[in-house]
Amino acid sequence: MPDITQQQPAARRRRKRWGGVLVLAFLLTLVAAGVAAIQFAQQWMPVVFGDDGLIRYERSQRRMRAEYDLPMPGQPDLARFSERLKDQGLKEGAPVLVRIFKREFELELWMQRDGAFRRFATYPICRWSGWLGPKLAEGDRQAPEGFYTVEASALNPNSRWFRSFNLGYPNAFDRAQGRTGSLIMVHGGCGSIGCFAMTNGQMAEIWRLVTAALGGGQKRFQVQVYPFRMSEAELSAHANDPDIAFWRDLKAGHDLFEVNAVPPRVSVCKGRYQFQAGTGASPDSEPIEAGCPNG
Repeated sequence: MPDITQQQPAARRRRKRWGGVLVLAFLLTLVAAGVAAIQFAQQWMPVVFGDDGLIRYERSQRRMRAEYDLPMPGQPDLARFSERLKDQGLKEGAPVLVRIFKREFELELWMQRDGAFRRFATYPICRWSGWLGPKLAEGDRQAPEGFYTVEASALNPNSRWFRSFNLGYPNAFDRAQGRTGSLIMVHGGCGSIGCFAMTNGQMAEIWRLVTAALGGGQKRFQVQVYPFRMSEAELSAHANDPDIAFWRDLKAGHDLFEVNAVPPRVSVCKGRYQFQAGTGASPDSEPIEAGCPNG
């Protein structure tokens, strides 16, 4: 007759082993689902929860990464700075241009080569404050949108946020709209009240490139700040937004740069942005001033 007392522990061990396998499989399923959710968040969250839902999600993810000193999602390999420049045929000291896309939490840095600008890196933004739409007033905790220029006097190597440069908000367009505010920066760290916080590691690389460009002869560089990637599909999806006319004006400047790969010439005519094609021979962006292009 079999010894039942010996069979019971063996059966329990088998049940425990299979239970562990099932738990592990369940956890792996959750992890896989989590990775997939993160990968597709920017596609499905705006549909389900709107832009504000996606922005809240991204902020929570990035805040957690910053607290644990983890790199931001999609961060370039900062340790391979020189190799990355060489791989793209770019040289430190070349003129630069910056584009920011708020909803995507991305800052692009472009560098000039052979008369045209080429995207060197896309840096994930750790934090920006407010929501989609322009900054309107001092204290509204809103990050601006529009076209700005930065010269050497706007750089602060002793910022409380490691390094920073001032965007120059409000510019001529903002002032024409009666908008107020000051000290809107791109800086290190991961805190923001109207600014764009890049983390110290990424800001060190951005700082190195913009200071080299300004030190190498570029008088000022252009910063373009958009609410989101400026495709026609995105604008159509936001057709009922109160800022749609403003965003369509921004798209005109965006598209000129996309086509020509040089900073557009920007002015403010009758309270609206006006754009003309720039030239590769002159990488310096002129200050944005009021005045209609044809007089």
